[in-house]
Amino acid sequence: MFRKLRGIFGGDGDGGGGGGFTTVRDGSGPQGEPFEGPLIRLQGIDRAFVIDDVTTHALRDVNLEVERGEFVAVNGPSGSGKTTLLSICGLLEAPTAGTYMLNGHDVSRLPASARAAVRNREVGFIFQSFNLIGDLTVAENVELPLTYLGLPVAERGERVAAALERFDMADRAKSMPSQLSGGQQQRVAVARAVAGDPEIILADEPTGNLNSHQAETVIAMLTELHAAGATILLVTHDPRWKQTVQRSVELFDGTIVA
Repeated sequence: MFRKLRGIFGGDGDGGGGGGFTTVRDGSGPQGEPFEGPLIRLQGIDRAFVIDDVTTHALRDVNLEVERGEFVAVNGPSGSGKTTLLSICGLLEAPTAGTYMLNGHDVSRLPASARAAVRNREVGFIFQSFNLIGDLTVAENVELPLTYLGLPVAERGERVAAALERFDMADRAKSMPSQLSGGQQQRVAVARAVAGDPEIILADEPTGNLNSHQAETVIAMLTELHAAGATILLVTHDPRWKQTVQRSVELFDGTIVA
């Protein structure tokens, strides 16, 4: 689990760099000029996997634009490519073909280290299964992504405390994940996602393992984050949240159909 999260949160990068990528939040394009186009633009994106000489296409000719500050739901049945789409948007994977423009920069072919550096600065992830590390405290789990940003210890502590306070988990900072309910674990996961102040939040079925009350609480958190300016992509099977987001896209067999 730690190795997996280390890769997600930027441990494969160098804590800087990013292949010359300008941070998303400053709104600058590749030449430093003001950029007013979509924050995320996918053009002709394919993602194929080859296993035992058999090629499987998870995504086919996907075209998608997400404006800065939008709240977009990605819907579709299991196996439709939703998680793969989120992984490409979050720079966890590179597309097999097509172009991914992030804030006007082509990030389609960045090396893994540069993708990790950009990802850790600009993207917060929330997972269905929480992905908390069992032998770290709540505070240590929230701090983990910050360790790859090169922040001073004192600043990391301040950010962790602020994130936990924001989501009413400050009193559980020293608890272990096993001592928390599912709803509390997801609160910690949301706090971890936002502690680094990312511009983009990618949420992959964040309510899938929660009861209805806990799910509503998590969606309310995402709504609050969106109101504060975050750009959010929400993968979900739950039709209730279509009323919460600004718009929805529908995936079927790796293709956007609506």
